[in-house]
Amino acid sequence: MSTVAHDASRRDVLTIGLVGVAHGCSHFFQLVLPPLFPFLTAEFGVSYTELGILMTTFFVTSGVGQPLAGFLVDRIGARQVMLAGLGIYSLAIFALALAPSFWVLFPAIVMAGLGNCVFHPADFAVLNASVHRSRLGRAFGVHTLGGNLGWVAAPALVVPVAGVAGWRVALATAAAVGAIIWLALWLNRRSLRDERDHAPAGAPAAAGIAQGLSLLASRPLLLCFGYFALVAAALIAVQNFLSPILGSLHGTPLTVAASGLTAYLLGAAVGVMVGGVVADRSDRHVAIVAAGLLGASLVFIAVAQLSFVATALIATLAAGGFLSGFTNPSRDLIVRSATPRGASGRVFGFVYSGLDVGSALAPITVGLLLDHGHPQWALWAIAGVLFAAIFTVVTLRGAIPSAARPSPV
Repeated sequence: MSTVAHDASRRDVLTIGLVGVAHGCSHFFQLVLPPLFPFLTAEFGVSYTELGILMTTFFVTSGVGQPLAGFLVDRIGARQVMLAGLGIYSLAIFALALAPSFWVLFPAIVMAGLGNCVFHPADFAVLNASVHRSRLGRAFGVHTLGGNLGWVAAPALVVPVAGVAGWRVALATAAAVGAIIWLALWLNRRSLRDERDHAPAGAPAAAGIAQGLSLLASRPLLLCFGYFALVAAALIAVQNFLSPILGSLHGTPLTVAASGLTAYLLGAAVGVMVGGVVADRSDRHVAIVAAGLLGASLVFIAVAQLSFVATALIATLAAGGFLSGFTNPSRDLIVRSATPRGASGRVFGFVYSGLDVGSALAPITVGLLLDHGHPQWALWAIAGVLFAAIFTVVTLRGAIPSAARPSPV
């Protein structure tokens, strides 16, 4: 490898690592509050329904804010938006720690949602502009894995700290983690480049709002939005309801069902990393996504129809997670192919807001099916939305102009 190529590879690794850590911090902050709910109910005398409304407020704010953050990314730059978002997010978590009453949590959680909304548009704008095309699949895989590790780290930190020093100290500690990560990003800010940094002098500014909205209303991006909403609905349904579904349908012991969910999530993490390598070595990304989603859909149909012994159930769910995670890097490369130059922020901000839509609708739907005694239908619903997502991505292939994306970095 030449010195120039080696230096470029090192720059890519640093950029991928920084963006992965930033994304991990956003997911870390998403889950610092829910594990502390028992402490909040005792402190403020509120119900879990009220705490659920609090978290809904967070995701609605983030979902509305993502497309707007995307416009800011394209207008003023991903680096500035990412640093501002993480700073706001960290301050919001610290504000939650200081809240004197339950209702004061709401302005702080809105502030947290505004901080959270910047990461997808800013992260992908940096990766698309900074990382060589030959490494983008792995870059997207690390981005997804970083988020998953952030989810894992949150309860692992805040629950023990809250048990020893109280929930306020736990949240303040989480905010300090965010401040340390913000400092690391700021010190390495020159590695967080976007298309504005590559643009020649005198290049036109980002498109106006009207032109930007016209782009977001185009058929390819609406299909991408639908894809994200569908796969998010399936994931949230699995994360939140797999254990009660299995218990109600097959009488699966809670420990076995929980192990199955863990196996699914671990399988997904492995699938993401393997999928990143495959995505970099193949240009058949639509086929990869379609095959992975079809396999995952069939897994849930099998679980709905068959009663597995514990080891077979866990292995089957691990395979389903792997197949689902395997599609993620190719999925992000497909979105990239539908993104015109200079529009990464608003495109990824818009299509990733589909995650919030799917995440909001799935719990209500699956909850109703369980409340009415239809756990098998819930698994079929999960399989159905995954199968429907195949049609969005297959249709998308014919909707993307061949010259939609310029040559890679």
